[in-house]
Amino acid sequence: MVTTPSADDGARPAPAVRAPSPAAPAHAPAAPAGEDPLLRLRGIGKNFGPVQALIDIDLDIPAGKVTAIVGDNGAGKSTLIKTISGIWQPDHGQIFWLGKTVHLHSPRDAASLGIATVYQDLALCDNLDIVQNMYLGREPLRHWQLDENTMETTAKRTLADLSVMTVRSIRQPVGSLSGGQRQAVAVARAVMQEARLVIMDEPTAALGVTQTRVVLDVIGRLASRNIAVVVISHNLNEVMSVADRVAVLHLGRLAAVGPTARFDTQAIVELMTTGTSARLAAEPAAPAETAAPAEQAQPSQPGGQGGGPAVAGDVSTGSPSEH
Repeated sequence: MVTTPSADDGARPAPAVRAPSPAAPAHAPAAPAGEDPLLRLRGIGKNFGPVQALIDIDLDIPAGKVTAIVGDNGAGKSTLIKTISGIWQPDHGQIFWLGKTVHLHSPRDAASLGIATVYQDLALCDNLDIVQNMYLGREPLRHWQLDENTMETTAKRTLADLSVMTVRSIRQPVGSLSGGQRQAVAVARAVMQEARLVIMDEPTAALGVTQTRVVLDVIGRLASRNIAVVVISHNLNEVMSVADRVAVLHLGRLAAVGPTARFDTQAIVELMTTGTSARLAAEPAAPAETAAPAEQAQPSQPGGQGGGPAVAGDVSTGSPSEH
């Protein structure tokens, strides 16, 4: 049986787009070896009436790594990220943050932990400039007036730390920016709010080649600052180039999860469309190690149950239940 890797599995070699930032922020210290993943989902289920949108999802999101969540339309990707973001509450299962159980009743609860979500519409105001968008709703005051100097200095420093150098001025309206620049501003706003996990929903959709490169560079720099990144994408080439780990959803179930180096695009397509892939099953298993009790194999067939203990370093795939 092929099983779920632990959060400390070896990741694929760092992609060329990733470049270290000048200095890691104080709010994102390096995690000691063997520490719990930043976010851990166990047995997450979500129903909408008779429709089972998520079924027994077990997923770890480690700090400092890019985790790509892929799947066909209706596979449950949006439901999963909205559950992590506090928009919807799971009907079953538990969410752990740094090893402690948490209950996310609203996006405010998620934001208080350091979870920021950048949706496709970016939630930016075109008529406001970059600084105003980055501070929208939490503007600092000094002597009962906007502290414009602090806002400009902090916004400029945050963009520089992410190597966003293509904007002409931080006072130009967001409506005049390209798609890639707008994505960068939305991500910078999350970083400035001291996010420890940034979720990006289709960040490169409808972007050109140059703008896509800007966004992928920003994603790489987030991970280099020990910030966890979750990317939802249909572009498998981009997934393979920027992600450290891949999680494949099929009909609400987690079909497979593991280091990107253990997948290829054909295997991912098979998992997305059928829930299984012989290309992964044919790979030899890694040397067995004792895993945490929660690390269990994922079922791929509807109605199946979890498998046996995990094997560190291998890919988790669904397999029919033996019970």
